Amino acid sequence: YTREEVARHRTPGERVWVTHGTEVFDVTDFVELHPGGPDKLLLAAGGPLEPFWALYAVHSQPHVLELLREYKVGELSPEDSSPPAGDAQDPFAGDPPRHPALRVNSLKPFNAEPPPELLTQSFLTPNELFFTRNHLPVPAVEPGSYRLRVEGPGGRSLSLSLAELRGRFPKHEVTATLQCAGNRRSEMSRVRPVKGLPWDIGAIGTARWGGARLRDVLLHAGFGDDPPGDGEWHVCFEGLDVDASGTPYGASIPFRRAVSAEAEVLLAYEMNGQELPRDHGFPVRVVVPGVVGARSVKWLRSVAVSPSESPSHWQQNDYKGFCPSVDWDSVDFRAAPAIQELPVQSAITEPRPGAAVPAGELTVKGYAWSGGGREVIRVRGGKGRGQGGEGGMGGEREGNWWEKWRGRGWAWALWELRAPVAPGARLELLCKAVDSSYNVQPDSAAPIWNLRGVLSNAWHRVPVTV
Repeated sequence: YTREEVARHRTPGERVWVTHGTEVFDVTDFVELHPGGPDKLLLAAGGPLEPFWALYAVHSQPHVLELLREYKVGELSPEDSSPPAGDAQDPFAGDPPRHPALRVNSLKPFNAEPPPELLTQSFLTPNELFFTRNHLPVPAVEPGSYRLRVEGPGGRSLSLSLAELRGRFPKHEVTATLQCAGNRRSEMSRVRPVKGLPWDIGAIGTARWGGARLRDVLLHAGFGDDPPGDGEWHVCFEGLDVDASGTPYGASIPFRRAVSAEAEVLLAYEMNGQELPRDHGFPVRVVVPGVVGARSVKWLRSVAVSPSESPSHWQQNDYKGFCPSVDWDSVDFRAAPAIQELPVQSAITEPRPGAAVPAGELTVKGYAWSGGGREVIRVRGGKGRGQGGEGGMGGEREGNWWEKWRGRGWAWALWELRAPVAPGARLELLCKAVDSSYNVQPDSAAPIWNLRGVLSNAWHRVPVTV
């Protein structure tokens, strides 16, 4: 069979086919028996199993392969095993391969998120499933010739190789959640149209980042704990990713956050114990815990101490929030501050909207997080009234229940709720979180609607049928 023929078999009605190596299997009859649930097996339908099996070590056991062989229906055509050659004229032709489970919001530049049901399978998001937010083509960087420039007023400057960054400065590790400003934009667009990628709830992820503290590098370059001059100084970052005119992606954060030992800002070269993947900033990226992902510049080429914010388009004319009355005819991006810390957030990852769930005990899973290092102190899940349904699950979780997962306040909490549901009911599941400053999510998106669809954090609502 060709890969095209295999790809036609993606649903139980069409039969569910997968490949492993050069072999083709019809696993339709195993879908409901899959220990991880049918939804997870169906993610691989019509394609290779290997990228999904690599996420879970249990698949490497011999009995799993023996079980799979019971469903073999044929072999892949030899001429269909090589991927097509890339277009040398395409600026995105050098982009890295991606995991097939990612749900693509745009191909060029590549922007994608994991399926929600995989997002909360583990506290640390696997590198392959971490959401990808690219604004420009992924640069190809030779680590041996890489140099990071650090500069500021008074002629102070520093140039560091990757080896020097690793060798001169103590390695520091931070478990931190990064979230795109546009996470859950698709919900806000249902209120009124917005401009931006239609992210669902997966533009968020948590990793163990390793690298040099930005503070240590700035001190080494001759900067102190106080700004070099009066006013609110900033630390500006530029990436190696550039547009057709050669303009790089850029962003900045306040100087005092950059040099704060408590803020734990990193020049990271590791992600979950591995070198940074290309899509996530190889060889070095900024990681600013508790701050919108747009400031954690990837493929970092320069750090500059400046009396003003980054002049980059993405700092000055994007990633800002406005009130619902502002439209594209009246918007003035200079009138709003750039987004830094993000508001409290939570979402339901399982079950999915529109799911048919069995009667009895329903398990609801999700994540919760807040910006600025503010820990989540409470998540409440509930079921709104619907046909045949009653209100209120009484699913509160509070106190220090998140303690074992904490990352100094930078990381999300994963939560789970079990509650009885009656047969025949049509329900709307919902969740809301409260952080340590007692900030709470608004109950709907309408009062926080804005023309760019950023900062979407209303109660998450998931309709299901029992």
